[in-house]
Amino acid sequence: MHVGNRRTRSSLSVIALVSLCCFFYVLGAWQKSGTGRGDSIALRVTKETDCSIIPNLYFETHHNRAETTLTTVNVFEPCEVHYADYTPCQDPTSAMRLPKENMIYRERHCPSEKEKLRCLIPAPKGYVAPFPWPKSRDFVPYKNVPYKSLTVDKAAQNWVQIDGDLFKFPGGGSMFPQGADAYIDELATVVPIKDGMIRTALDTGCGVASFGAYLLMRNVLTMSFAPHDSHEAQVQFALERGVPAVIGVFGTMKLPYPSRSFDMAHCSHCLVPWTSNDGMYMMEVDRVLRPGGYWILSGPPVNWKQNYQSWKRPKKELEEDFRRIESLAELLCWEKKYEKGNIIIWQKKMSSTECNRRKDNSIRMCASSDPDNVWYKKMEVCVTPYSDEETIQRKPFPERLSAVPPRVSQGQVQGITTELYQKDTMLWRKHVNAYRRINKLIGSDRYRNIMDMNAGLGSFAAAIQSPNSWVMNVVPTVSERNTLGVIYERGLIGIYHDWCEAFSTYPRTYDLIHGSGLFSLYHQKCEMEDILLEMDRILRPEGAVVLRDHADVLNRIKKIVTGMRWKTKMLDHEDGPLVAEKILICVKEYWVGTGDDSIL
Repeated sequence: MHVGNRRTRSSLSVIALVSLCCFFYVLGAWQKSGTGRGDSIALRVTKETDCSIIPNLYFETHHNRAETTLTTVNVFEPCEVHYADYTPCQDPTSAMRLPKENMIYRERHCPSEKEKLRCLIPAPKGYVAPFPWPKSRDFVPYKNVPYKSLTVDKAAQNWVQIDGDLFKFPGGGSMFPQGADAYIDELATVVPIKDGMIRTALDTGCGVASFGAYLLMRNVLTMSFAPHDSHEAQVQFALERGVPAVIGVFGTMKLPYPSRSFDMAHCSHCLVPWTSNDGMYMMEVDRVLRPGGYWILSGPPVNWKQNYQSWKRPKKELEEDFRRIESLAELLCWEKKYEKGNIIIWQKKMSSTECNRRKDNSIRMCASSDPDNVWYKKMEVCVTPYSDEETIQRKPFPERLSAVPPRVSQGQVQGITTELYQKDTMLWRKHVNAYRRINKLIGSDRYRNIMDMNAGLGSFAAAIQSPNSWVMNVVPTVSERNTLGVIYERGLIGIYHDWCEAFSTYPRTYDLIHGSGLFSLYHQKCEMEDILLEMDRILRPEGAVVLRDHADVLNRIKKIVTGMRWKTKMLDHEDGPLVAEKILICVKEYWVGTGDDSIL
């Protein structure tokens, strides 16, 4: 009896299994035929979650497009129109209450938490997208930067002219009224600009940055800086032209760049008191200048015998300044390579063993073990030492862009090996290729001024390298590793910054902003909405933002920026939906302020 029961149960199991198989086969065939509701649901879900098409984002400019209705309750209101050019940490109104000595009032002084504006900075009425490069080098729409004072103050020096509804930039400067090209041609007789060995330059007191603009045509990338409104809107003009620039000054704080960064430093009538404070400013130039780099000085007190009357300064005072500068250059072991007319060129010694300055008791070597720790650090009257191992000759550009930087090969950045550097380079080529599939305008002249808010080793900028654009690589001061020196060794430029504060630039100065892991990095360090409002301030109308981070972080960001007039789209990682890291694409809508503090 037991054997019979087992046979009966076995037969029933086989029959049930076959029946189920037949049922699911028929059900599958029904759904596949298109007549079943299950297939239509699947098709709709697939369409709604398709990450290869972004129909609701506009990467082209649409200046006449009507304002989109805001649908979120978290709406950030526009600031009053007079804040159109607001620079929070270099605000000239509040700066006037600060001490004037050593340019303290021109340095960074950020508002307190209670003083921060939490509103959207408006663009001026009539604002339009800048011209594509290289036309933008020579022309800027007047309504984007509606200030005429420079056309009068610098008329004789060909800085900028009014041409109808445009500003025209003839390429002149205080010490090169005949044009930057001719000036650079003279420098190139001494400085090896043509062979790619001079790639990164620092321009002090840049004016409207014509020097940097024309060096770009020779594949030299210049970090230009000048004080806020020493001459009205000079740095703002530079960025509107598509030239790298920041607001900055030689004051009491160290420059926000790593040591041994620049192949060339330049001062043309920059009015820095080089001989004051026992030569502290020349020592700071020496810190950021790489061994073998060049320092170019044109203007006061060079050629003082011929120019003292036009400069309206006492002859003896200029003579003493000039003598002191030459004495400091000798103490710094700079070799004079050229002196003619209004120009002098020095070259920093390639090897520290060539310099016997340590025997001179009149100059002190800096005691700091980390010369790159500069954020809000006081400038010192001392010389930054360097070892002979740190003087490896850099490769010419563009070869150095992908070559292993000396700081990596020598193990100077903790945790960064040659293998990790090479993997990072390959990874970001993959990421940037994915970005280009999403937004085909990346790499075109649509995005000229680009910022990477958390630059790492600079591999994003290296992958996006194009004559149509340049990248401001920002290394946050809270980062685990200080990698900005590596970025400069690759032939790129960048700056230190803390994103809990405003960036040293005018509003509307970047076309595309990128941030990978930025908000996770700043978790519990400052408010997410403050960082996003600062991004909105420096982003042009209809500019784009690309953020990579964890899904929960990006979802919070998406909710905030909807109230900032940004269109958004969340995408999966290029390796698929199972990867926790996601991509958020945003586009800032076009709107402007009007005279009655309303918006268009």
